[in-house]
Amino acid sequence: MRLFIISNRLPFTIEEKEGKIEFKESSGGLVTGLSGYLDSLKSSSFTTMEYIWVGWSGGNVKEKYHDEIRKKTLTEYNSYPIFISEKDMENFYYGFCNKTIWPLFHCFPEYTVYDEDFWSCYKKINEYFCETLVKILQPDDILWIHDYHLMLLPKLIREKYPDLSIGFFLHIPFPPFEIYRLLPKEWRIEILEGIIGADLIGFHTNDYTQNFLKCVLRLLGFDHNLGNITFSDRTVKVDTFPMGIHYKKFFDAANTPEIQKEKENIKSMFKDVKIILSVDRLDYTKGIINRLQGFELFLEKNPQWHNKIVLLLIVVPSRIGVESYQRMKNKIDELVGRINGKFGNIKWVPIQYQYKHLPFENLVPIYAASDIALITPLRDGMNLIAKEYIATRTDKTGVLILSEMAGAAKELAEAIIINPNHKEEIAQALKEALEMPVEEQKIRIDIMQKRLSSYDVIRWANDFINELLELKEERKNFSKKFLSSFERNKIIEEFKNANSKLIFLDYDGTLVPFKDYPEKAKPDEELIKLIKLLSETQNTDVVLISGRNKNTLQSWFGNLNISIVAEHGTWIKEKNNNWKLIKPLTADWKLKLLSFLKFYTDRLPGSFVEEKEFSLVWHYRRSEPELSSIRAKELIDDLISLTANMDIQILQGNKVIEIRSSGINKGTAAMYFISKNKYDFILSIGDDVTDEDIFKILPENAYSIKVGFSQTAAKFVFKDYNEVRKFIEELIR
Repeated sequence: MRLFIISNRLPFTIEEKEGKIEFKESSGGLVTGLSGYLDSLKSSSFTTMEYIWVGWSGGNVKEKYHDEIRKKTLTEYNSYPIFISEKDMENFYYGFCNKTIWPLFHCFPEYTVYDEDFWSCYKKINEYFCETLVKILQPDDILWIHDYHLMLLPKLIREKYPDLSIGFFLHIPFPPFEIYRLLPKEWRIEILEGIIGADLIGFHTNDYTQNFLKCVLRLLGFDHNLGNITFSDRTVKVDTFPMGIHYKKFFDAANTPEIQKEKENIKSMFKDVKIILSVDRLDYTKGIINRLQGFELFLEKNPQWHNKIVLLLIVVPSRIGVESYQRMKNKIDELVGRINGKFGNIKWVPIQYQYKHLPFENLVPIYAASDIALITPLRDGMNLIAKEYIATRTDKTGVLILSEMAGAAKELAEAIIINPNHKEEIAQALKEALEMPVEEQKIRIDIMQKRLSSYDVIRWANDFINELLELKEERKNFSKKFLSSFERNKIIEEFKNANSKLIFLDYDGTLVPFKDYPEKAKPDEELIKLIKLLSETQNTDVVLISGRNKNTLQSWFGNLNISIVAEHGTWIKEKNNNWKLIKPLTADWKLKLLSFLKFYTDRLPGSFVEEKEFSLVWHYRRSEPELSSIRAKELIDDLISLTANMDIQILQGNKVIEIRSSGINKGTAAMYFISKNKYDFILSIGDDVTDEDIFKILPENAYSIKVGFSQTAAKFVFKDYNEVRKFIEELIR
């Protein structure tokens, strides 16, 4: 078993200079976090797991060097580089990823560019990743695909390797439906379908998880049960995994003599001055301009702190050459100059500004020396800087001011949480932080450190991989229910050799697909012929057992030599006989509930009530998915209360809610037929929860087949109605 980490970038950049190949370490939270996890594999529970990191090489390398580099990186770095041309990277990375997905997913629609060439290139690169992976994948491998650059990849791999274990993690926010739907229809559908190609989908916060599930429901029509989305052949789990940091690495580093010495040097440079730290990549999502405006307001309102504080502003270069980013940098430069000119003097400069990247060994002493960390992004998937700052506070002093729009705010509630759009809140938070007693600082830092140390990046990654392995095991156990060739041939042989055979067949979802309206699911000529041939097979009794009303079933199948059961067991028509009730029933309750169901129909456009002789069915297949889910839950809750003293039962099926008399089900009807004869071959096929009643009462030697991927008492599983029809053809061949 091998673990494949798939991301846009490798943990290093490969460059070619005058025929020489150079490797340079990459930066970024994803690279840092995952590198820490992979380094820990040797001492973790996955000691036998080999890993390979697949991603873009990051530089321009002539094609003649590709094979040589791949051999070297695979052997020495457990990595497999993907080489992409400058033109493609321009449209893929700088185009669709950074001009479309990045702003839209961070809720900045005004910055979003909708360019068809960008989208075409995004699809092309995802397909190229897929083609590359297919060359090196093995059936038992595990794939962990990362971030918004590769959202189409899970489905592409799934189509090539249906049984492969695939995880996907999004490291940026997933936007609310109202924002996500701004994408062109084709793009938004393909992206969702791409992501749900994975077995396990992870997000940093529950808000992002719920946003994704809501979009899947409203745009694809797939509802979920506690984050589990069930398809005909598999289940996808969507869950929240807040990414941690390599806590021990930062905490231990802050205690080393070298870092302590550098920390004291920084402190001595700003003697008798409180240091407020702001460190961010240059990006409009980080709220740097708002932060500076809030700091300016603080200085205006609190002159007593002049000459006693300094804002250490570190801006890390990002997307150099992009015009909008250059404009932002110019604005930051102007603000810094204005604030320093307005409040500074010959002895005191309020803002110490650096525009540069700082490596780990330079960043840690700054964290350790700073009295306050001011982290105020306008929107952020997680923000690991806030966690890194907390990890370096070895004496447990310090104050974190954190934006409520950062994913980390969900875990770091002991910080001073602010709205980054409100400069008054930023100013007030700075005052509160500067005046906070040391005892309170220590209490808050201690709580946050315990939390971060117990759920670090290694625990985060282990939790995700463990969950993925559990899903793999569940799928493996469930896949045993799919008929093998041996089992299929065995059933067919037993059927042909049996002296007396009984076959129960459900209708909707089993012999035909579901339709928006029940009357549209009329049997085609091929199906009628199939059932006719099955019923004419020697010594074979066929029972069509459905939830439909008897008049519809009579009009469709009345001319066939089969038995028919209507309304889930209420009405029975043995072949060559008339319809009869399975037991005396009353429908007095229908009138009381009919108006109630119609009330819910008025509240949900597209829904309707189907009235049968001894049951009522509320259909909502054509209704808006999200509202349908809400109304269906409300209706069931209300019905349970309303019918507590009535002798009826409530069933929720596939986009339907049915109310019927108690004591009647498909199992009761099936027992009626089983008791009529001594059958040496019994088979039942159905897709619904109502068919479980049959599966549970069948004799041990009987065969039961569930259509669709879900928990079942059936012995075997078919994927869909097409497989059922094909199987019946094999029985009568």
